[in-house]
Amino acid sequence: MTALPLLPAVAVEFFGSGLAILFSFTALWYAWALVRLRPDNFIWGFLFYFCIAMAAFSLSRGVGHMVRIFLVYSDHEPIWKKLSPYSGGFNTMLMISVAAVTIYYHKGLEAYKAIRAKAEKLTEANTNLATSAEQLRQLNSHLEEMVEERTRNLSESEKKFRNFFQNSKDIIYFCDINGIITNINPSGIRLLGFDAQQTSVNFHHLFNNANVLERYLAELHDNGSVSDLEMQCTGKDGTTRHILLSANALYDQHGKIIGCEGIGKDMTRIKTITEQLINQEKMASIGQIAAGVAHEINTPLGIILGYTQLMMDDFTQDSEMADNLKVVERQTTACRRIVADLLKFSRQSESEKSRIDINRIIEEVLSVTEHTLNLHQISVIRRFDANLPAIFGDAEKLHQVFINLFNNAQHAMQDGGKIILQTGKTVQDVRVSVEDTGTGIADSIRNKVFDPFFTTKEVGKGTGLGLSVTYGIVQEHGGTIQVESPRIDPTTHLPSPGTAFHLRFPAIAKNNTNDKEHQ
Repeated sequence: MTALPLLPAVAVEFFGSGLAILFSFTALWYAWALVRLRPDNFIWGFLFYFCIAMAAFSLSRGVGHMVRIFLVYSDHEPIWKKLSPYSGGFNTMLMISVAAVTIYYHKGLEAYKAIRAKAEKLTEANTNLATSAEQLRQLNSHLEEMVEERTRNLSESEKKFRNFFQNSKDIIYFCDINGIITNINPSGIRLLGFDAQQTSVNFHHLFNNANVLERYLAELHDNGSVSDLEMQCTGKDGTTRHILLSANALYDQHGKIIGCEGIGKDMTRIKTITEQLINQEKMASIGQIAAGVAHEINTPLGIILGYTQLMMDDFTQDSEMADNLKVVERQTTACRRIVADLLKFSRQSESEKSRIDINRIIEEVLSVTEHTLNLHQISVIRRFDANLPAIFGDAEKLHQVFINLFNNAQHAMQDGGKIILQTGKTVQDVRVSVEDTGTGIADSIRNKVFDPFFTTKEVGKGTGLGLSVTYGIVQEHGGTIQVESPRIDPTTHLPSPGTAFHLRFPAIAKNNTNDKEHQ
C-alpha cells in the first residue's frame, strides 16, 4: 500500500534519466556536425565541448538514478549505499566541469570577439588590397592607352596654339623681366623688320616714346596687364609702325613678375587711311575757299594786265616808264599763274578726258624736262611695263602732275642723283612710282606736303601749290597718291635715302572702248 503512490515518480525518474541521456547525446551529435561544417567557428566549438560535458554529466547522473532504482527495488539497497558516495562524487566532478566550461565561454567569447574584429579588419584590408591590386592591374593594362590619349590631346592642343601663333596676322611675343624677346611669331618678325636669326632683341628698345614705355611698364607692374596701348615702334629695318598693344604679366610661384606675353595689332594702315581722310576733308574745304578767292581775283588781275599792256604802247621801249610797266605786267602774269594753279587745285577748270597710256604721258613730260634734269646731273631710270592697260583722264592735267613731281625731285637733289620711274598694273589699277635719291622728307612735315601754300623752298622760289594741285588732279581722276620717305628700294627692299610718290589710277577694261561711258 505504502509503495504504490511512488511508482509514477519512480517511473518518471527512471525514464527521464534515460531521455536526458538520449537528448544530451543527440545534442552532442548535432554539435559535432556543426563543428565539422565550420571548424573555425568559436560558438559552435564551445557548444560541442559543452555538449560533451553535459552528455557525460547526464550519463553519470542518469545511470546513477537508474542503478539506484534497480538496486533499491531489487532488495540490494546495501550495495547502493556502498556505491552512492562514488556516484555522487563523480556527478559533482562532472557538474564542476560543466560550470568550468560555462565560465570559460565568457572569457573565450571576449577573446573570440577581439580576434574576430582583428580578423575582419585584416579581411577588409585584404579586400581593399585585392581591389587596389585589381585597379593597379587595370591601370597597368590601360596605362599605355591612357598615355597615348593624353599625348594625343596635348598634341592637338599644342597644334592649335602653334597654328594660332604661326598664322596670326598680329604680333604675338613673349618677353623676360628685362624685356628680351624670348619668342615672337613670324608676323612679328616681318612687321618689326627683325632678322629671323637674331637671338637677342629688347622689346623695350623698340618704343619711340619713352613716356609710352614708362606707362607700359607701370601698368604691367601695377595692374598685371596692359590694354589697348597705342605706341610707335621702329623695327630693325627702320620702318615705323603704329601698334595697338595688349599684354599680360607672367608670374612665378611666389607671385613675382618674371616676364610678359602680349599681342600687338598693326594700325599703320588704319592710321594712314585716317590721315588721308583728314587731308581729303581739309583739301575739300581749302579747295572751296581757293575757288572763291581765284574767281574774285582773276577779274581785277585781267583788267590790270590789260590796262598795263595798253599803257605800254604810249611809251618808248627804252623809257623808264616802259620798264616800270613791264615789271607790273610780269608780276600780274605771275599772279594770274598762281590763280590758275588755285583753279586747278579747286578743280574748277574745264576737263577734257580720253583714253590715255600713262607710259606715253610720262615720256612726253620727259621729252621736255629730261635735258634740264641731266644738266643738274640727275639721271632718269625707266622701269616701264609695256603692257599697261589704258586709263581715262585729262592728258594736260596728268602732264602737270608729273612736271610737279619731277620739279620736286630736282629740288631735293641739288648735288645730282637719280629719278626712278616705275609703272605696273594689278587687276583693277595702274600703278606709277616716282622715286628720287634726294634728301628725303622729315617725319614732322610728311603729312603736310599736300597742304596748299606749304613749301620748304626759299621765298620767291615756290608757291606751295605744286603738290596740292597734283593731289587734286589725282583725286579728280579717281586715283590715290601716297608719299614714302625714306623710300623702300625696289631691288633690295631695304630703306634707302630719298622720297617715293606712289600713284594709283583706275584701269579701263580691255573690252571697253566707249570713252563716253566714263565722262
